[in-house]
Amino acid sequence: MSAPTAVEVALGARGYPIWIGAGLLAEPARWRGALRGRHVLVVTNQTVAPLYLERVQAGLDGLDHAALVLPDGEAHKTLASAGRVLEALAALGASRDAAVVALGGGVVGDLAGFAAACWMRGIDFVQMPTTLLAMVDSSVGGKTGVNLPAGKNLVGAFHQPRAVVADTATLATLPEREYRAGLAEVVKYGAIGDAAFFAWLEAQAGALAAREVATLDAAIAASCRHKAGVVARDEHEHGERALLNFGHTFGHALEAEAGYGTLLHGEAVAIGMALAARLSADLGRAPRADAERLERLLGALGLPVAPPAGDPARLLERMRLDKKNLSGRLRLILWRGVGRAEIVPDVDERAILNVLGGARA
Repeated sequence: MSAPTAVEVALGARGYPIWIGAGLLAEPARWRGALRGRHVLVVTNQTVAPLYLERVQAGLDGLDHAALVLPDGEAHKTLASAGRVLEALAALGASRDAAVVALGGGVVGDLAGFAAACWMRGIDFVQMPTTLLAMVDSSVGGKTGVNLPAGKNLVGAFHQPRAVVADTATLATLPEREYRAGLAEVVKYGAIGDAAFFAWLEAQAGALAAREVATLDAAIAASCRHKAGVVARDEHEHGERALLNFGHTFGHALEAEAGYGTLLHGEAVAIGMALAARLSADLGRAPRADAERLERLLGALGLPVAPPAGDPARLLERMRLDKKNLSGRLRLILWRGVGRAEIVPDVDERAILNVLGGARA
């Protein structure tokens, strides 16, 4: 078995490694050192537990550990689920040097990390992402949180993991729809700041859609390097890190309006990026040809680019709750074209309604 790829998130004393490779969950020698105390709670879900929980628990031999298996899906990324994690830590007798291991996709990672941030005002956690979307995005950077009916991730904390263990062998069991959804976040990195990576993705779209192993590994590693660099430069999203939300203001509104779980997060982000690119063109900020280029790439990867039928005014109302807004004023991540994203304040709401309704300038 080849050595894993290592990417470092450079945050000084709080920096941590991202390990990327096949079979890592069964290699505790790689990640056991990230667990500093004797109490460990593994948080996972009903889909992942039968596949990988036993493998991880075997690596915890000699520690006082337990597992909490939650229902699967975005609908369960709630304060109630985070409360279940906290109760499980209490039942374990977890002390301040305890750790939470998040074994699963973005939902598990976000809520387990949030609970870790809350328990005794913050304990260690380790991300073990088992979905493509979590490997390239949500497991890296320390954003944790849960949803409210009013919107996604409105409750949360910045809490960096001790390590990220991305076992790419787990992607073999990932359903096709979830795999495609993860590719949206890969595309995002090229769209916001790396035109050469975007062009590489265009050239490799067929191989990525077919899950060609070497191409997929290269895409994951490149995405993690992009994310790690942004996080190191702007950990708490005061500037550049906001660009990682390209498509997300639209996407989060679409997820909430459709009902969590109806649209997968990556599907909503794909639609959101297409809408942001169209809006940028409508406002004269970017070439329409680049918006069309983005839509072609997303389509080649099997991702949607048009929103479900709905009321544009209701979507706009949800967008007003987005965390990037300041003093009630709408800010969006738009672009000047491929590889050139930017933060744009006070976007004309009539233009947003037009793009949500399918109109073209």
